[in-house]
Amino acid sequence: MLRWVNTEDDSAEAAVTLAVHVRDLLPRDLPACTWSGSPTHLRHVERELARAAAGEVDYLAVCTPVDLPVAIGGIDYQVSEGAGTIWQLAVLPALQSCGLGTLLVRAAEQRIRDRGLCRAELAVEEDNPRARVLYERLGYVAYGREPDAWDEEGPDGSVRRHETMCVLMRKGL
Repeated sequence: MLRWVNTEDDSAEAAVTLAVHVRDLLPRDLPACTWSGSPTHLRHVERELARAAAGEVDYLAVCTPVDLPVAIGGIDYQVSEGAGTIWQLAVLPALQSCGLGTLLVRAAEQRIRDRGLCRAELAVEEDNPRARVLYERLGYVAYGREPDAWDEEGPDGSVRRHETMCVLMRKGL
C-alpha cells in the first residue's frame, strides 16, 4: 500500500492510500516510464528487457491498480558470482519517500533468493546520500568504492558521458 500526503498547502491536508503490486517490467510499459530517464536511458532499459527474456536479469515494476509503473529497477545475475546485483532503481519523483523504493528493493531481494542466491549487491553514487541511507536502513553495508560511467542525454538530445564514484554495498539474504 502506498500512502501519499499533500504537504504543499499547510491549511489543507489530503491523504491517498493506494494498493500497488510488483511484476516484471514489460516492453509495453516503456512509454509510461519516461519519468525514469531520457530516451537514451529507456533504450538501455529496452535492451535489458531482452536480457530478461534470456534469464540473465530480472527487471521489476511497482504498479498502481491500473497497472501503471511508478517504480522500476533491475537485478543482474551476471555481474557477481553468487549474487544478484540490483541496479537502475527509479521511483516516480512525485511518489518518492512513500515506501516504493523499499518495496522495490525487497521484491528484488526475493527474486535473488528465488534464484538460490544468498547475497544482494548494489552501487550508489557518493553524491546520493538519500539513497545510501535507504540502503543502509535495509541492511546493506559498504565494502568498497569504484568509478562508474554511463551515457546521459541532455534536454537538447546531445549525449555525454557521466562519470561518477560509487560506494559498493552488499547484504546477506
